[in-house]
Amino acid sequence: MDSKTALLKEIIGAFNPLSDRSFSLLKASTEFKHIQKGDTFISVNQRNENEYFVLEGTCRSFLTNPDGEEITISFFQEKSILSPFVTRTSKELSLLNFEALTDMEIAYINAKTFETLMIDYLDIREMGNGVLRMELFQKVNKEIGMASLSAKERLIKFRTNYPML
Repeated sequence: MDSKTALLKEIIGAFNPLSDRSFSLLKASTEFKHIQKGDTFISVNQRNENEYFVLEGTCRSFLTNPDGEEITISFFQEKSILSPFVTRTSKELSLLNFEALTDMEIAYINAKTFETLMIDYLDIREMGNGVLRMELFQKVNKEIGMASLSAKERLIKFRTNYPML
């Protein structure tokens, strides 16, 4: 197994280990891509039909406010999964921008293909549901922190969660 495939299996296994058959089916529909530091690889209002796995590197999701300032929404580190298709798109158009903060290696799969695999294979469904649960948990934790922590406490928490930033 090559290193990219091994990383993909490790990322998926953190949510729910897949049977060899399920992983082979998922891997057969997955492509790999290198992204250069500074590239915006997903843009607001642009068609986007994929689920993404961050094998190596770091990126952020962000929006531009009415004053033209970029507002970071979330960070994604290596060995993670970007916000799921269902939460970051509307009518297959991206709601967010994603920018590589370092050179990155990603894997991606068409979201409809992934959904079909989730319907057909329980272990893939459980993995996908685990990703959605994690996304919800992170969003709620962020909201709670914004409402209940001081700026200093939020900074300390941020530095703990993202030491490379």
